[in-house]
Amino acid sequence: MSRVGVLSWSIRLLTAAGLGVDAVVHVVLAPTRPPAAPGQWSQAGLFYAEAAVAVVVAVLLLATGARVVHLVAVLVAASAVVAVLVSRYVDTGPLGPIPDLYEPFWYTSKVVATVAEAVAAMTAAAGVLLGRHHAVAHRGQAATP
Repeated sequence: MSRVGVLSWSIRLLTAAGLGVDAVVHVVLAPTRPPAAPGQWSQAGLFYAEAAVAVVVAVLLLATGARVVHLVAVLVAASAVVAVLVSRYVDTGPLGPIPDLYEPFWYTSKVVATVAEAVAAMTAAAGVLLGRHHAVAHRGQAATP
């Protein structure tokens, strides 16, 4: 396997691992969330949805390694980081059907998930860039006689 191949697989594995940790933490924490208020989604439902999306993207990334899947992984992981940081530092109150997620403290599971999400976002971004570099390099080789 070439260096680029090893690097590509390393990036895919790290990203999938980060998304996997994100999913596990959300599944473990979901039952501890408060019940939904009338007309709002439940926090548990949001946590389960985050976990499901993270798992699907991780599996697709491992199965295909497609650049577009890396891009989706960036969006999933980065949005999770943004959500946890906003819920930690900003009391937005409920936003339409989204309940008030304000939780102004850190605990081990939240830190673990946030670090895993940040790592997944960065490695997925590296995968997007590596895929772009690889595509540009192949186009250049095809044009060379």
